[in-house]
Amino acid sequence: MSNRSVDDDGRPMRTGTWVTASAHIITAVIGSGVLSLAWAIAQLGWVAGPAVLIIFSLITLFTSTLLADAYRHPDPVTGQRNYTYMDAVRAHLGGLRVRFCGVAQYANLVGVTVGYTITASISMASVRRWSCFHEGDKCHVSTTPYMIIFGSIQLILCQVPNFHKLSWLSLLAAVMSLTYSLIGLGLSIAKLVTGVEAKTTSTMVSEAERFWMICQAIGDIAFAYAYSTVLIEIQDTLKSSPAENKAMKRASLVGISTTTVFYLLCGCVGYAAFGKDAPGDLLSGSGFDHPVWLLNVANVCVAIHLVGAYQVFAQPIFSFVETSCRQRWPEVKFVTTDHQITIPILGGTSFHVNGFRVVWRSAYVAVTTVLATLIPFFNIFLALIGAVSFWPLTVYFPIEMYIARSKVPKFSFSWIGLQALSLVCLLVSLVAAAGSVEGLIQSLKMYHPFKNEV
Repeated sequence: MSNRSVDDDGRPMRTGTWVTASAHIITAVIGSGVLSLAWAIAQLGWVAGPAVLIIFSLITLFTSTLLADAYRHPDPVTGQRNYTYMDAVRAHLGGLRVRFCGVAQYANLVGVTVGYTITASISMASVRRWSCFHEGDKCHVSTTPYMIIFGSIQLILCQVPNFHKLSWLSLLAAVMSLTYSLIGLGLSIAKLVTGVEAKTTSTMVSEAERFWMICQAIGDIAFAYAYSTVLIEIQDTLKSSPAENKAMKRASLVGISTTTVFYLLCGCVGYAAFGKDAPGDLLSGSGFDHPVWLLNVANVCVAIHLVGAYQVFAQPIFSFVETSCRQRWPEVKFVTTDHQITIPILGGTSFHVNGFRVVWRSAYVAVTTVLATLIPFFNIFLALIGAVSFWPLTVYFPIEMYIARSKVPKFSFSWIGLQALSLVCLLVSLVAAAGSVEGLIQSLKMYHPFKNEV
């Protein structure tokens, strides 16, 4: 292989730009989280809702710039590459914090893929439900068959060897996410201009219930900015000129700014349109009942987007397990050997197939699909993931790596400010997690396995 076809680490030359990285970010961020923001704003109110959203966006943007400098070590431009979030933590911090990072990151990634399976199945089932309404029937559609369909699609896509080959899917998914966000926004505006006054205060819940719903709403907003877990992996797709950290910072600014504008519009307009009755899932909940064709288009866009988003979050898991297994069993050919397969009907296109990759990735998709059928609670599940993962992955590790890399003196003004930010975010995450757990407990009291319907 010529020097022109490889990067400084001997791997195939990366071709990503800040544009493709922005697409990856938008794909990861504008996901199912946007659909619950009207409900979240409804719990927090006109002042606190937008304020919390903006605060989370600023915190995420700030810590993302810190994390972008951790891709290389010790120098952020010329140092050795870190291919994963765990590699970055190992290079900068080491010790037990590497294991803590691994547990937090990969548990979050698994949770997100399960959450996206739930959301995609709800959107697909909603297309069938709207058809029933259009025909004048009242029908309830089970989401389980659609989870299986979504899982079957992922079984095929997950065999793509690495993240670099999926840029086209992220670009498509980013377009889909913007499309259904605009449709949701447009439908909310249409409902708002009808002149029907929406109640923006609730009198039907107790103070305790209202407190727990506020906590859950904070978790939903935290989940809406959950992409730090894959930032390093996204940055690893960028070409080295301009410097990866500069391109990634630009991509983060564009991606987070774009999503925050959409979040504010969708959340606030949705709240204005529905008031306290804002649904937990704007497009497939009880919010809209017409026009049916547009609702179907929106839900199809959600499903297509989540096909890509699932891969954005699953590929780092695949890479971690496969790399670990190759290092542990280098002599086992089933794990290390790729076989080239040529398919004549595709014009002689060749594919590299690895036995372990096929078995392991297929098993992962099957397990996440089964878990989704067992825990089909859209709003609460997303809030719990967001609450649990926001502090360690979005705040704690980026700050600690920056302190270690820049040798920030203890008890200096900068050190105190960074630690104060980390502590506040920890407390917020704990409160949001408590609210999500309480909501999950209440939902489980009325739950029947494999019988979830929309």
